[in-house]
Amino acid sequence: MKYIRGALRVIFGRTTFAIIALAIQVGLLFNSFRFLSQYMIFFYGGFSVLSALIIIYIINKEENPSFKLAWMVPITLIPVFGLLFYIFVELQILEKVINKRLKVNIANTECYMEQSVPVMERLGKISRNNANLAHYIKSSGHYPTYAKTNVQYFSIGETMYEEMKKELQNAKRFIFMEFFIVEAGEMWDSVLEILEQKVSEGVEVRFMYDGMCSLTLLPYHYPRELEAKGLKAKMFSPIRPILTTYQNNRDHRKIVVIDGHTAFTGGINLADEYINRKVRFGHWKDTGIMLKGDAVTSFTMMFLQMWNISEKEPEDYSRYLRDPDFFYPPELPMEGFVIPYGDSPLDDEAVGKKVYLDIINSARYYVHIMTPYLILDYEMTQALTYAAKRGVETIIIMPHIPDKVYAFLLAKSHYQELIKAGVQIYEYTPGFVHAKSFTSDNVKAVVGTINLDYRSLYLHFECAVYIYKNDVIKDIERDFQETLQQSQFITLEDCKNYPWYKRFAGRVLKIFAPLM
Repeated sequence: MKYIRGALRVIFGRTTFAIIALAIQVGLLFNSFRFLSQYMIFFYGGFSVLSALIIIYIINKEENPSFKLAWMVPITLIPVFGLLFYIFVELQILEKVINKRLKVNIANTECYMEQSVPVMERLGKISRNNANLAHYIKSSGHYPTYAKTNVQYFSIGETMYEEMKKELQNAKRFIFMEFFIVEAGEMWDSVLEILEQKVSEGVEVRFMYDGMCSLTLLPYHYPRELEAKGLKAKMFSPIRPILTTYQNNRDHRKIVVIDGHTAFTGGINLADEYINRKVRFGHWKDTGIMLKGDAVTSFTMMFLQMWNISEKEPEDYSRYLRDPDFFYPPELPMEGFVIPYGDSPLDDEAVGKKVYLDIINSARYYVHIMTPYLILDYEMTQALTYAAKRGVETIIIMPHIPDKVYAFLLAKSHYQELIKAGVQIYEYTPGFVHAKSFTSDNVKAVVGTINLDYRSLYLHFECAVYIYKNDVIKDIERDFQETLQQSQFITLEDCKNYPWYKRFAGRVLKIFAPLM
């Protein structure tokens, strides 16, 4: 009986309705294009000219060449459908509206994230290269460089989960939480119990999660359930049965801010596989960090910028700064420099990608990477291969058990070129790596939500922390080496022995990877 009820919920549920509605719209759109193609003989000249003009426009557009190629192929092969679909995508207005609102929110928080001149002067004396990167992140991403910040690294989801619960229980004023995935289970249920308790104590709790959860993981009106418990809650970009490219830009961030003095981020979502209470793809390897100190302000404002995209009332941002009477324990180490930063897919500035490229291009001895996906554009491929060719130890740890077949096929399509250039690729044999981390030369690191794929680098809202000259980098690199010991080295022979049809599928998918 339970299975029958479950099947009925799926059949008559909102997800099924949304899929059917979208399928009908795609069908109508395709049939309209098909109808027009019947009269192609009459409009051939006009379509040819328009296609040529669109291709010239695409070639001259300030955009990644991979995206240009991904559009030029369908426009050339399927002139009517490809051409009109491109025009449909380009004329999306909602993306521009959201970007305008986000820019206003960023401008409103700018005064709370002013760059400390002494911090930048000190960084410039230590490393001109890192000072230049810090200048870029501030000028293009609006996030300053901080000193006086403690960083604690978590090499597995279970340890971050336990520490996060402790910090949530100590909240006195407010809690902000923003996640990509939320699913009922031990992890979310225990966190929700703490949030309900804190609400009863008068703590303000704001909880935001990505609208993709409404498809299979949570009821569509789940924010109402949370509001009934006293939380302020919302979905970012709820999935609606309307054909629009805006729904392609997901909120992939994972942020927790407590009282303006403590923040968490990393790859860990609020679902049981992230703490290995549920096994999906073998052992789930994930990482995260906790910040205490001045740099927490950036995460506070980053959360409020996104929250207020859909709000009409003005926000008093100053209420959520750290209490001036709050002091950290004097024994808490706060050396080095810390730069939290966010990345938006709507501003034509790929901050996450450029930070990664800066690490790869400036590496002198090594660059070590953990990522669940490896779907690279030409620029990233060249950076990795050039680093290896100039003698920099370049190692990438990937999952051995993938969560998405198409993503794994695409990743494998890059292996041979990278390995031939000297890049070392390993696969984590116990299961799935979901960590997103870089370390280089014992002095710099990044931990955050940003994968090495098109979705993270171009299409999602993301966040991360750049760390320089901080002792925590040793912990991150130590974890990388321990993970390496549990990973299988991939050789050129392994690439050649990979089934031919899978190699072919990966190469075909590569053409359309930017649009997936």
